[in-house]
Formats: sequence, C-alpha cells, structure tokens
Amino acid sequence: QVQLVESGGGSVQAGGSLRLSCVMSGVQFSNYAVGWFQQAPGKERELVATVFMSESTNYADSVKGRFTVSRDNERNMAYLQMNSLRPEDTGVYFCNKIRAPFWSWGQGTQVTVSS
Repeated sequence: QVQLVESGGGSVQAGGSLRLSCVMSGVQFSNYAVGWFQQAPGKERELVATVFMSESTNYADSVKGRFTVSRDNERNMAYLQMNSLRPEDTGVYFCNKIRAPFWSWGQGTQVTVSS
C-alpha cells in the first residue's frame, strides 16, 4: 500500500520561502513521474509542479520561475522549493503521481502566505 507523507509547510509573509518534502513508501518511486498539487481554499486540487523520471521538470505558469521541484530516488523523496511566495500560493500542498489513478492522498501540508 502506497503511503505519502508531506511536510514543511508553514506561515510566511509574501516574498518568503518554504521547502516542502514528500516521502513515499510502498512504491517503486523511481518508476513514476511525481507532482506537487495545490488545493487553494474553495478550489479544486491543481498540479503545479512535476518532476519526471528523467528529472526534467514542468511547472504551472503561476509558479514558473519561483518554485523548483526535485526528487531523490534513493530516499523515495520529492521536494518543492518555494521562493518569492505570494498570497495566492496559500493552500494545502500534496504530492502524488501526476496521472490517475492516483495513489491514496496524504494529509498534505498547509502553506499560508500573508500580504
């Protein structure tokens, strides 16, 4: 059974930085493209950053140039470095593979950015 545990969220002022971590167990992590999803208050969960098996990356326009996604296959971990944070980055952040059927979602980690 796949388990996903996200951490690293917090409350910061606009312009600040956070680094999110995700550890995945019960899966051959290196075989999958993985992504970070943002669920903003009252909105659908949205994919904002992807790291492929090749370690190439892709970003939503809203975070391009500010966020950096990476992975460590030896540790079964994914990371999201978030810089120049904006109030609209507020939400719960989750990691998962990028296409359905998704693994069971973790609890996510809350990011709150104040202006």
